[in-house]
Amino acid sequence: MTVVVVTDSSAGLPADAVADLGIEVVPLHVLVGERQIREGVDPFEIDYAADVVTTSAASPGEMRAAYEAALARSDGDGVVAVHLSRLLSATWEAGRQAIADMGAAEQVRLVDSLGAGLATGLPVLAAARRAAAGESLSAVHDAAVAASGRARTFLLVNRTEQLRRGGRLSSAAGFFGSELVTKPLLQLVDGKLELREKVRTRSRAYAKLVAAAVEAAGPDGAALGVQHLDAPDAAETIAAQLREQIPGVSECHVAEFGPTLGVHLGVGALGVLVLPGGCS
Repeated sequence: MTVVVVTDSSAGLPADAVADLGIEVVPLHVLVGERQIREGVDPFEIDYAADVVTTSAASPGEMRAAYEAALARSDGDGVVAVHLSRLLSATWEAGRQAIADMGAAEQVRLVDSLGAGLATGLPVLAAARRAAAGESLSAVHDAAVAASGRARTFLLVNRTEQLRRGGRLSSAAGFFGSELVTKPLLQLVDGKLELREKVRTRSRAYAKLVAAAVEAAGPDGAALGVQHLDAPDAAETIAAQLREQIPGVSECHVAEFGPTLGVHLGVGALGVLVLPGGCS
């Protein structure tokens, strides 16, 4: 058999890629009042502005069940689990506890992607493609770690209230008192969400978002992801600009943010995920 790659539902990967590469996806949870919903499993509609909507990580028990199933499917070749940043979610910690409970630190390798959304998903693709090629557990793990270290994330949000409310953005970022007249452009740095700059108009904000991605991609090609929440036209426009301005784009995925990220980012959010060197 081959090494099996596991991730969580926040990675936002296309269903066909998950199926083709045999990626195991652990659903995270959206909490709507008293109701707990598994992302990507349970159908539901969501009001992203409602105070009663929040999110939670999978439990260590759920992570263990996924890891054990993946390990069995690998026929002993091993598992590489790549999850969203430990500074943004308890998911990675739940994975660490699950591996400790299993006593399987050598067989199940845990990776902090330092990102979220397709900034997790692109390193997952890099690892899963190595696994599909029959490479060793160490090689698959190293590919995930290397891709996670290269990935860059830039986010444009309409409001930061949901991020502050969920504890994903520190008040030290300096938004208070000025948010109504600026568009905050954020970035992930070492797994932490930070303010990159404030822009006064939406058109200027889009230009800054594209410019940041072009700079991060460099001259030697890159894989890209563009994600949005209820802003498909803007996402397609940005994706087209990136394809024009970045040389050697190996792949570009355009997708909507899933609810576990959308709850915190808010309607209208746009994200660009850049993996210099691509996923191969």
